[in-house]
Amino acid sequence: MKPWIRLSVAAGALACAGLAAAQQGVSQDEVRIGTIQDLSGPLAAFGKQSRNGMQMRVDEINKQGGIHGRKFKLFIEDSGYDPKKAVLAAQKLVNQDKVFTVAGQIGTATNMASMPIQFSKNVINWFPITAAREMYDPFHRLKYSFAATYYDQIRLGLPVLIDKTSAKKICAIYQDDEFGLEVLRGAEAALKARKQELVEKTSFKRGATDFSSQVAKMKAANCDFVVLGTVIRETIGTIAEARKTGFSPTFFGSSAAYTDLIHKLGGKPMDGLYAAMTVQFPYADEADPKVREWAAQYKAQFGEDGTVFSAYGYMLVDALAQAMQKTGANLSTDSFIKTMDSMTFPRDMFGSPEMTFTATKRLGNEHSRMSQLVDGRWKVVSDYTK
Repeated sequence: MKPWIRLSVAAGALACAGLAAAQQGVSQDEVRIGTIQDLSGPLAAFGKQSRNGMQMRVDEINKQGGIHGRKFKLFIEDSGYDPKKAVLAAQKLVNQDKVFTVAGQIGTATNMASMPIQFSKNVINWFPITAAREMYDPFHRLKYSFAATYYDQIRLGLPVLIDKTSAKKICAIYQDDEFGLEVLRGAEAALKARKQELVEKTSFKRGATDFSSQVAKMKAANCDFVVLGTVIRETIGTIAEARKTGFSPTFFGSSAAYTDLIHKLGGKPMDGLYAAMTVQFPYADEADPKVREWAAQYKAQFGEDGTVFSAYGYMLVDALAQAMQKTGANLSTDSFIKTMDSMTFPRDMFGSPEMTFTATKRLGNEHSRMSQLVDGRWKVVSDYTK
């Protein structure tokens, strides 16, 4: 081989290597997407549902030829809802699997633990499945959040329900971590604006299963309204214990308690629970034909009914695809961010409100509304508030 040919080949190889190093997770025919779910811990039911929703939309996109000729490859890691495991999962995704983005990671504490790993490698944290303020605040160019915060869900929803129920003594039970504290702070802010205070507040450690002492404290304080900083089994455990002891306040939870598992596992005693929500539960007999079709396809693929967490997973991949489509063929972290600096996502079939992002705004949606469990089914009882 002539010297000038060898130099040319070497230069081309170096150029390709430089491009690969410049943009992780993107090749000519593939975009690598990572997700960290709880597949073995206390939120495993949620994690499996959101994973399925993500996989469903990934499969659809790939069947249609991908985005600008690039198909999505989904890498899935299990955190067990443990921040330490989330760090290890993030390290694998960004260092070994070389993903472009970590999308739809479930849990506040797990996201908080893994984001520094991602950001050190210029990897976007896309639409985490948590409504904590830390998902967009403080500002970071690699943060994108879709859900009205737990703080605002409670801060804005609580006064509406207090007036509706004529409640006088407001209490709170909350998980002793950033998720639960955000619910508590929202309740305290709402009451402060009304020149009120919580009559009682009591906490529990993540993973707790016995809530008898916490319920006893709230019952002794004669609470007639309880704010729940709880997820699945904590919501069920608290309400079941209250019913068993004849304690019957109004219960109000965040979107973390807006799931079919509450009534499926807790039964009739769960009726009456209020919860904030941003994405409507996709019942198979929903009036919207698009939702009915989606529900049928989901069940055909996974052998079970879709849930609101399935809808979260599907929606966040769909939004990612929309933004990549608008970005164009020259996809990079910088070009993607430039697109997102003026991106608007229209209201989707699940009833989510319109989302907008700017160069300084990393939370797409500040709105939430409320549903109530009536005869084992979530019924929307308010419009979106801001």
